[in-house]
Amino acid sequence: MSIPVVDPPRYDDQLAAKCQRIRRQFARFAPPDLEVFASPPSHFRQRCEFRIWHAGDDLFYAMFAVDPDDPKQKRVVRLDQYPVASRRINALMPRLRDVLLESPVLRHKLFQVEFLTTLSGAALVTLIYHRQLDDAWEVEARQLQERLGIDIIGRARKQRLVLCRDHVWERLEVEGQTFHYQQVENSFTQPNAEVCRSMLAWARDATRGSQGGDLVELYCGNGNFTVALAENFRRVVATEISRVSVVSAQQNLAANGIDNVHVARMSAEEFAEALAGEKTGRRVAAMALGDHDFSTVLVDPPRAGLDEASCRQLSEYRRIVYISCNPDTLERNLEFLSQTHDIERLALFDQFPWTGHCECGVLLVRREA
Repeated sequence: MSIPVVDPPRYDDQLAAKCQRIRRQFARFAPPDLEVFASPPSHFRQRCEFRIWHAGDDLFYAMFAVDPDDPKQKRVVRLDQYPVASRRINALMPRLRDVLLESPVLRHKLFQVEFLTTLSGAALVTLIYHRQLDDAWEVEARQLQERLGIDIIGRARKQRLVLCRDHVWERLEVEGQTFHYQQVENSFTQPNAEVCRSMLAWARDATRGSQGGDLVELYCGNGNFTVALAENFRRVVATEISRVSVVSAQQNLAANGIDNVHVARMSAEEFAEALAGEKTGRRVAAMALGDHDFSTVLVDPPRAGLDEASCRQLSEYRRIVYISCNPDTLERNLEFLSQTHDIERLALFDQFPWTGHCECGVLLVRREA
């Protein structure tokens, strides 16, 4: 992996380079002016994971840098601070290390540490081991919880010990509203909370005035967009394949008092079959698809993007909101979707500063026959 070099005075230059790349890459689709949403230049990641490197009586947080001349060669990079990570993570890093150095029980065969934090300062720390955890570990881990004011989970092979809770609650202020999100350990969440707020505000604006129609959301995760967009539509059907994410999405809808959303545990492909009447059963019946008028589809796929069958499914909708973490697969999908739809809005969200990664948002509207 490449460890980002954070240089805040150069932030505008690195963002400008990304904007130039996106404008050039998508120019042939004739999009409108690119909307750009910047990130804080440092301390923007609310979750991070580090290897723990043991060196005699010492231990430290580590990442691995790949030798560009020989990709098989990796070198250990010691990290006492990590300016990419949230200020809460950076504050915890030395304090946690000090306790680990003092405790033979907690440090023994400790392999990895994962941090999950929120804008308000809540923190969940997962300690991952190459050994089974016992009562002695639990006693000291509970003391560590109290000492640092955090929640702790211990993991080992076929073992997961949750000492208090397995999640944090994030609060995001978007357009004057506060949305509450349960974020579960070891499940996907948007890592850059400030940019996530921008993404939600953009998606809300792009779908405003849709109360007469219904929304279908594919790959809804823990309901990140679902919660923020529900009030823009009459009804919402959201699909997700991960059982943990489905449960978390339902918790988030309840926490925000939202009652016009149905979350179904099924893949995008299964939903297409259900919509076409090719799939039946209890889960399909619960969605009451015949009662919906889906005017808009929102899709936030993995980096691999969508296959042609999924693009064909999307092209049936009047409006498509496509959130992409990979401009290259987005470009490939737009080759298909632009046959029937025009790009009305194109946005760049700098979710991952100091890397080559870009997050994009596209609003497509079907051309009238």
